[in-house]
Amino acid sequence: MDYSIYSFSLCIALPLMIFFGFYFLLAHTPDKAIFSNYIRSRRIMGIAMLLLSANYSVHFFYGIRFKNVNAAILMNLSTYFLCYWLFSSALTTLLDRFYITRRRLLTHICLWLLFSVLSAIVLLMLSEGIAQKTGLLIMATWLVIYGLTLARRLVLAYRRAVKIFDDTHSDNIGAYIRWLSVFTYWAVVFGVGCGLLTFLPDKYIYVWILSSIPFYIYLFHCYHNYMLFYEKVENVMESEIASEDDILCDADTGEACSDDLPTCHTDIADNIKKWIENEGYLIQGLTIKELAETLHTNRTYLSVYINTSLNTTFRDWITQLRIDYAKQRMANHPDQKITEIAEASGFLSQSHFMKTFKDKEGCSPAKWRKTKNNS
Repeated sequence: MDYSIYSFSLCIALPLMIFFGFYFLLAHTPDKAIFSNYIRSRRIMGIAMLLLSANYSVHFFYGIRFKNVNAAILMNLSTYFLCYWLFSSALTTLLDRFYITRRRLLTHICLWLLFSVLSAIVLLMLSEGIAQKTGLLIMATWLVIYGLTLARRLVLAYRRAVKIFDDTHSDNIGAYIRWLSVFTYWAVVFGVGCGLLTFLPDKYIYVWILSSIPFYIYLFHCYHNYMLFYEKVENVMESEIASEDDILCDADTGEACSDDLPTCHTDIADNIKKWIENEGYLIQGLTIKELAETLHTNRTYLSVYINTSLNTTFRDWITQLRIDYAKQRMANHPDQKITEIAEASGFLSQSHFMKTFKDKEGCSPAKWRKTKNNS
């Protein structure tokens, strides 16, 4: 093994890990109550980073890999298992602030202790041979399944959040949390890769260390940028929880729509038709709760109507209405600027309008208008 490459890779990775860990723990955030969940998530991530830094430090300063390879593998497996939980908890709690409970915390701590003890028995007490290899295969499989289970939980939380946004808000709130999905899949590949590299010959260990650098830089960058959008996302999540309470209250007081869904949907359809004729969809930042209040109906029934009768989400429905309006406006006003059309159509920005238009129509607004004028 080339010790210089191994030491050099640790020299690069270790300071970055320590910096990221303390940044997540101590960096300044806006002094607002709504950021409490973001701070909790970031601190959990900071603990995970410092735990990995401690792992790197033992490798760098004590060279445990060269003194006792089984002890090094044990330390890595135990560290990864605990960090899997910390990473997934930090990210999941951004989307589900009720995720971390005392019972769940104790369960995963017990699982970590059990995994560590069994790994120690396999690596330190069993003699080298088929028994130890079989035991290592079982522990590695357990580690991978555990990581995939936690990743699945995070992906489900992400999809649930996106569905809530799409069903309740006309703006693309889901774009602000897309990095969580990207990072989760990257984390699965990286985590499984690190687990496998633990068992590879020493000469490949530097690959494991160097590959962690872009992975954690991306995480740092995402957390830093997400702080700019977190307040908007969290406001939506909080408002939806409050809305569920309102719905229960409506049901108890009998103010909600009757249980005769077809009749209720007929009334909603008639009211929506009038609302579209009055171009109510052009209001920026429109939410399904605001629309339900305008139509004098219940938000739940309105959501069900849009999802079943129109076979779409609230956001996609509003977006298509705005795109159709923009196309009509471009056809009727060929000299009007794209910026003005975007604003008149209810989009928050020209860039958002152009991206959405291209996704829906397959070309830019300018190209669409040119094609329309030449036809």
